[in-house]
Amino acid sequence: MGWDEARSQLLGLWVLVMLAVLLLEACQAHPIPDSSPLLQFGGQVRQQFLYTDDAQETEAHLEIRGDGTVVGTARQSPESLLELKALKPGVIQILGVKTSRFLCQGPDGTLYGSLRFDPEACSFREELLEDGYNIYHSETLGLPLRLAPNNSPSRDSAPWGPARFLPLPGLLPAPPEPQGIQAPEPPDVGSSDPLSMVGPSQSRSPSYTS
Repeated sequence: MGWDEARSQLLGLWVLVMLAVLLLEACQAHPIPDSSPLLQFGGQVRQQFLYTDDAQETEAHLEIRGDGTVVGTARQSPESLLELKALKPGVIQILGVKTSRFLCQGPDGTLYGSLRFDPEACSFREELLEDGYNIYHSETLGLPLRLAPNNSPSRDSAPWGPARFLPLPGLLPAPPEPQGIQAPEPPDVGSSDPLSMVGPSQSRSPSYTS
């Protein structure tokens, strides 16, 4: 076998190896980030605000407070930042990021925040609507998720239809930046000491005493 023939065979083998590597990389599936709002499977976690204007006298964001009460607030706040985690396809848990309380629902439909996750009380079925809003039902009880009117704990006069919630990106307004150190004044180029290295001038030498 001549040198040219051996080199040709080696070149052909190298081309086959490179083609196999490229084919293998093309066949590998790239994972979808868990935070994608389009993915409704276990392990997905996303931070959002739940905003509703459905049958409410004022626009409101669902808020889970430190004492366990669940109310609606007109403005976004740290207590209204929620973590939605998929438990299984179409079913989620809702956690208050600041208060570490799970959103739960009692047999009468009352919403409350619990430090302990109860699968029967704190699991909600999420239904995505075409207009971008979502509706939620208790997976166990089948009751719709809805804020009580006027933030009242009583639900006697509350409508029982499902409320629409619009998930909003979970980004709180950035706090004001602290004031930095003021920039030094520009040097006085007309002075005999423009960089202030000698210090303030004195009318007489400090070695003399009066």
